[in-house]
Amino acid sequence: MTSLLPFHLHLIELLAIVAAGVAHHFVVTSPVQRRQTLFALLAFTVVTMWPIGDLAASVSLTVATVQRLVIMLFVAPMLLKATPTTVLSKLTRPRPVDFVVRILSHPGVAVVSVTVLGTATLMTPVVDWGARSSFGRDVIILGVLIIGFLLWVPALSVMPGAKRLSPAATAGYIFGSAIVVTSLSFVWIFSRHSLYPDLHNQYALLHMTPLFDQQLAGFVAKLGCYIPMWAIAFTMFFNAEDRGVSVDESPLHWADVERQLLRIDRQRARALRRHQPE
Repeated sequence: MTSLLPFHLHLIELLAIVAAGVAHHFVVTSPVQRRQTLFALLAFTVVTMWPIGDLAASVSLTVATVQRLVIMLFVAPMLLKATPTTVLSKLTRPRPVDFVVRILSHPGVAVVSVTVLGTATLMTPVVDWGARSSFGRDVIILGVLIIGFLLWVPALSVMPGAKRLSPAATAGYIFGSAIVVTSLSFVWIFSRHSLYPDLHNQYALLHMTPLFDQQLAGFVAKLGCYIPMWAIAFTMFFNAEDRGVSVDESPLHWADVERQLLRIDRQRARALRRHQPE
C-alpha cells in the first residue's frame, strides 16, 4: 500500500485548517461552540488528509462518498452552529452579501443549489480533475464544504434575516433533502461500467473492482444520507411537541428583527434617492 499510496503531508491544507481553528477560537467565547469547532475541524482533517483524503481523491469513489458525507452532514452544520450570531451578522451585513444569503437560505433554492452543485462536483471530468491535480482536489473539497453550508442554512436557521422554518417545516426540509441530494447514486448503482477512469488501484488497495466500488458508493450515499438525516428530521419533529412547542410556529430572534429594520432603512434610502430632483 505504501508504494501505491505514498504519504503526502498536504502542508498548505493543514495550515489552512489550523489557521481556521485559531481564527475561530478568537471570535468564539462559548466553551460549547469551541468544542463544536474542534470536533468539526478534527473530522475535516481526518477525511481530507492522508490516507483517507488521498484514497478519496484518486482511488475510491466509496471513500470519496464517505468523505463527502462527513463534510456535508457533520463538519458543515457543526461549523455553522459553532459560529456566533454576532459574527454571522457582521459577515452578512453588506447589502450584496445579505441579498445572496437571503436568496440561498430559502429552502427551495437551497435544495436546487445543493442538487446542481453536488451533481456538478461528481461529474466525470470534475472527479478525474481532482484525481490528477492537487489543486483540483482542494477545489472539490472546498466546494463540498460550501454545499454542506447551503444544505444546512435553512434547517439550522442561523443566518440573520433569513427565513426561519417551523419544526414541522424543518423536519420536512431535511427529510426531502436526503432524497434529492443523493439522486446521482442511482446512476452509480445501475451503471454497467465504471464512470471515473482516473480513479485507479481500487483492487490493489481495497480489493474491489472499479465497478463494485462505484456500486458500493451508491448504496453508501443512500444509506449514509437517509439514516442520519431522517433520524434528525423525526427527532426534531417529535421533540418540538414534547417540549410544548407548536410544530407550525416559526421562531423570532432579535437578529432577524435587526436585519429587517436594516433592510427597511435601505429601501427608504433607495426610494428617497429615486425621488430626489437631479
